[in-house]
Amino acid sequence: MILTFEKRSYKNQELRIKFPDNPEKFMESELDLNDIIQEMHVIATMPDLYHLLVELNAVHSLLGLLTVVDLLQELTDIDTLHESEEGAEVLIDALLEGQVVALLVQNIERLDEQVKEEADGIYNTLAIIENMAEFRPGLCTEAAQQGLMQWLLKRIKAKMPFDANKLYCSEILAILLQNNDSTRELLGEMDGIDVLLQQLSVFKRHNPSMAEEQEMMENLFDALCSCLMLPSNRDRFLRGEGLQLMNLMLREKKMSRTSALKVLDHGMIGPEGADNCHKFVDILGLRTIFPVFMRTPKKMKKTGASEKEHEEHVCSIIASMLRNLKSQQRSRLLSKFTENDCEKVDRLMELYFKYLEAVQQADKRIEGEKHEMVRRGEILDDSMEDEFYLRRLDAGLFVLQLICYIMVEISNSGISQLQQRVHQILNLRGGSVKLVRHIMRGDTLENNKART
Repeated sequence: MILTFEKRSYKNQELRIKFPDNPEKFMESELDLNDIIQEMHVIATMPDLYHLLVELNAVHSLLGLLTVVDLLQELTDIDTLHESEEGAEVLIDALLEGQVVALLVQNIERLDEQVKEEADGIYNTLAIIENMAEFRPGLCTEAAQQGLMQWLLKRIKAKMPFDANKLYCSEILAILLQNNDSTRELLGEMDGIDVLLQQLSVFKRHNPSMAEEQEMMENLFDALCSCLMLPSNRDRFLRGEGLQLMNLMLREKKMSRTSALKVLDHGMIGPEGADNCHKFVDILGLRTIFPVFMRTPKKMKKTGASEKEHEEHVCSIIASMLRNLKSQQRSRLLSKFTENDCEKVDRLMELYFKYLEAVQQADKRIEGEKHEMVRRGEILDDSMEDEFYLRRLDAGLFVLQLICYIMVEISNSGISQLQQRVHQILNLRGGSVKLVRHIMRGDTLENNKART
């Protein structure tokens, strides 16, 4: 089959070169070639034979043709690849050696999405890239550098109606940026932060019109959060007025609000977030963040966000500001806690007891399971301890630690009424400063681990 393909491919190329302006002369060879390519789809059901494709140099020939995108998509189908890891490895190696991504990008740049077949060709090309990235995540850096990142950004910002291809582009972009500082840096250098902010700005006053558009919006927010893990992109976000956009989204109370909160959390956390924290106070962000802190929105089912997720991001933003703000801006933040008879301290303490109870219940269940395991003679190894720890995080341990950090910071701020109110509520509800210290130090855990 491969030899027949090679012969027909060679004959077709020969006739195309001989009669470039006379398609009738090579039309028959074109149809013959197409027939054998269709027959080759059967190879996708036998990944054990992929090594023959490579050994007989067929991958190189396939990459030289633009009509084989469907075949490549079937050959790289993720379920098929997992059927024969060995065959898959050989095929992916050969494709990468043949600079498959660069060739695919050159190909899609020539396609016209107004023509349905060509738009489908772009969709199938993105599927090939997704399949390969899922099977071998390490190729994301190479793919991004071979022109894919540039093409994705260009396609995402193209003034075209929303469609399946734009959604797929947002998905591939989010995949490229996952746990990958080189692709994050590349996007930053290509002014990608501005592209993401421009695309997201549409949703500050309007909700997505359909579920697919909402999915695209979430993908773009995820891409932005990934990018903000790289310190140099925090500065680009600041200069691109990302804080102002997120602040507006929080005020407008549209679907984008939950994700805007997540972006602010990523942009302000850690020492690299100091400039963003100061700017947030300057643009009157405190007026926006505290109403969200005081009341968790009820309508979060549409966006798929949980109450805990919302409260975690808000508490994390306030904790980051307490950690990073200096002088006047810090005073402005602390004075917020004294407003309206310290109502924000009351809310903080309400959250403290809510999450304390949730974590204590989880601890109780875990302790019961541990006793049961010991009774059965099972060994509590590190992986089991890690699983228990993750369950405690799920119950709200990390949010509880953030809340305790805020309690300690405002109590030690030198504003006596804040310290008095924290102690008063703790005493009133049978709490203790000692327990807060334990949670802060991680003494209630087997060992204190960083935020996962």
